[in-house]
Amino acid sequence: MQGHPRGSLQREIKIIAILTTTSASFLTPFVSSATNIALPNIGLELGLDTVMLGWVQTSFLLTTAIFLLPLGKVADIAGRKKVFVVGLVVYTASSFFASVANSATILIASRIFQGIGGAMLAATSVAMLSSVFPPQDRGKVLGINVASVYASIALGPFVGGILTQHFGWRSIFSMNVLVGLLTLLLALRLKQEWRGTPGERFDIFGSLLYGTSLAAIMWGALSVSSYGGGFYSPPIYALLIGVFIMVCLVVWEGRTESPVLDVRLFLNNLKFSLSNLSALINYAATYALSFLLSLYLQVIKGFTPQVAGTILMAQPVVQALLSPLAGWLSDRIDPSKVASVGIALNAIGLFVLSTINVETEIISIVMILILMGIGFALFSSPNTNVIMSSVGRELFGVASATLSTMRTLGQTFSIALATLVLSVFVGSEILRPRSLGDFIVGIHVAFLMFGVLCALGVFTSLSRRKETSFRNTQD
Repeated sequence: MQGHPRGSLQREIKIIAILTTTSASFLTPFVSSATNIALPNIGLELGLDTVMLGWVQTSFLLTTAIFLLPLGKVADIAGRKKVFVVGLVVYTASSFFASVANSATILIASRIFQGIGGAMLAATSVAMLSSVFPPQDRGKVLGINVASVYASIALGPFVGGILTQHFGWRSIFSMNVLVGLLTLLLALRLKQEWRGTPGERFDIFGSLLYGTSLAAIMWGALSVSSYGGGFYSPPIYALLIGVFIMVCLVVWEGRTESPVLDVRLFLNNLKFSLSNLSALINYAATYALSFLLSLYLQVIKGFTPQVAGTILMAQPVVQALLSPLAGWLSDRIDPSKVASVGIALNAIGLFVLSTINVETEIISIVMILILMGIGFALFSSPNTNVIMSSVGRELFGVASATLSTMRTLGQTFSIALATLVLSVFVGSEILRPRSLGDFIVGIHVAFLMFGVLCALGVFTSLSRRKETSFRNTQD
């Protein structure tokens, strides 16, 4: 079904679309933020060092990043709702296997399949909403969707802390199974289908190049500290091969008729390019925040998972409360301005965090988290509004998947960089209080690097103000 249906059918579709995509958008951020709180317990039970703990999160994020763009293209061709429903099935099933994992191998394998299912959900949720709602309502609806994401991030540390402390870390994944099943039942009630480019060919070769390049680059970045040999180590070879394949990908995608990564869209639409680059930088600079602070609060400060989770709620609670307002604001004034203020606040918060130590008062950390919660709210939904308004509706699936890919790549890079820094300063030992001094130095370096990166994002966000937005007149 194309276009906007009318009357009672239109209202029913809108209601079900909001409920379904909001529920799905709740799933993946919840388990990721809850797992951050459980990482110390997972490490102790399964005997994982900081590098392997990083892989528990990175395996999910990297898989999501690899499959997002190809699945976004598949959704545009085969149907967004169809891919959405399959994603719910895969995600829920893999959550069950994660809940019964008795080794790092099984847990990480389950997280990989969670990433595939999560990619299907992320590639279709925003595209479905953008297909159902007209441009004048899109900012508000996207704000609601973003609010659900931040609500799940807010509940993740708190609920994850309670579950981990009283029922064990496996209960986090069990709860995800329940939410996934309920969401699947809701999704099956949505009978309509939306396609952006039905009948178009799928770029299999480009998808293989894309996935291989990302896998090689991210594995090399994560593993470089674990190998000797300097420049002639396997991770360095992987990085070089990954970059070479990425260059081949750009050349191939510029020539093929149905690219999975539309290079021409980036070259011909500067507002689209700068907005996606800003998203990449913002998430690369900020996503490891809860990963690092969860370890800091439990290992250095000695808090229980429940208390640590409660403290980390401050940032996403503020995000969830302010995201609808930020979306509404972006419908009325230049959303690029709103997003630029948001990413600037995030940079300030990161620079302040680079000074924390053992004596830092918890109230100071909470205030920083609140500041960054405001920053995230002002950045996310306005930036999404800019991206979706810069393309025609036939490209909604590609635009949605591209944005989700930038977000996930940023998150993957963030965890990879944080893990790399910790491995340099802490080494391969399991985190315990005796690692206090080295760990503090490590998070100082990590937050300082993230602050510099986020400051760069302020300039990319401001640069797009000079570019005119594309709005499809058919909308």
